[in-house]
Amino acid sequence: MLFWILVAVLTAVVAAVLLYPLLRGAKAAENIRAGEAAVYRDQLRELDRDLNGGLITPEEADYARAEIGRRLIAVSGGEPEEAPKPARHHRFTEAFVLLVLPLLGLCLYLTTGRPNLPSQPLEARLENPGNDMAVLIVKAERHLAESPDDGKGWDVLAPIYLRTMRVNDAQLAYRNAIRLLGPSPARLDGLAETLMAVSEGVVTEETRQVLEQSLTLEPDNPRARFYVALSMEQAGRRDEARQAFEALAKQSPADAPWLPLVNQHIAMNGSAPAGADQAAPDADTAAPGNPTQEDVAAAQSMNAGDRQQMIRGMVQSLDAKLSADPNNFEGWVRLVRSYAVLNDKDRAADALKRGLAAFPPPGEQGSQLLALARELGIATEGATQ
Repeated sequence: MLFWILVAVLTAVVAAVLLYPLLRGAKAAENIRAGEAAVYRDQLRELDRDLNGGLITPEEADYARAEIGRRLIAVSGGEPEEAPKPARHHRFTEAFVLLVLPLLGLCLYLTTGRPNLPSQPLEARLENPGNDMAVLIVKAERHLAESPDDGKGWDVLAPIYLRTMRVNDAQLAYRNAIRLLGPSPARLDGLAETLMAVSEGVVTEETRQVLEQSLTLEPDNPRARFYVALSMEQAGRRDEARQAFEALAKQSPADAPWLPLVNQHIAMNGSAPAGADQAAPDADTAAPGNPTQEDVAAAQSMNAGDRQQMIRGMVQSLDAKLSADPNNFEGWVRLVRSYAVLNDKDRAADALKRGLAAFPPPGEQGSQLLALARELGIATEGATQ
């Protein structure tokens, strides 16, 4: 009942807003006529002053007085010069607003809505959340507020926070899960990613300690090994970073999704990417933007500034090729990662948006692009529009 009362009130308010300009039309016309009558009366007084001052002759005054009087009578309720045409279209508009528009809205609701659906307050929705992620999060948060020592609850909620970019909440959830359930590679890697998100992609000393703890539990953990190598690169220890990336590339399967990014970092730190000697630079199957052996050789002889400039040129070349031929999923993955590595978040977000235009989020590849963006700390708001 409350719903229908609100609908009726809203309908009345909308109808009043739409009808107000039509209803005030007559009043506005009356105000206009009153203003015109005042002007004509002023003209009669000015006419008498001009006659007394000898500015016009009596004949001219009589003629002007007759004309002004005729116009004054027309706007003061006498016979007008031109009878106003009745505004029939206003009546049709009023009928449409008062009758047709509410009926049309009601019919649309009855055909496309669910009028028989019972109201569900928050408590009822929490009991049966279905696939509503927001309700699931609220339900988990309420449970943990009552049972803060439920480690499994924190363990489930932490990655959800991280996927929805609630970084501070994710960090707290991972710390509670580790405290209550003990460290695991997945929990430690998640905590490291939240720390990196807070520091805008920088692997801090605390993050490195968390990653090294993860590696003691799982020495072949590719995610932790990548971030440790990245910390060496950010610290300017390029030789150590290159060796760490090369070791990770050798350990990785040939179809590993992270291998293109690892090869890119190998090239950035002055060596050929893994498997580069097995592929021809002009092969049709090569992904656009991959460095050739000549590029790698040239990079080894450059200083840091020139090498960085060359890398940016390669990324821009990849960007141009994807703009011309956007149906290359691996290319978009490489481009988004490249801009993120170069700490160019604006271009990374733009590349993500263009990649999602070619591979929409409902598909598997679009979902992978969004997951990659969240992993790299790239804003996804508006990327799917």
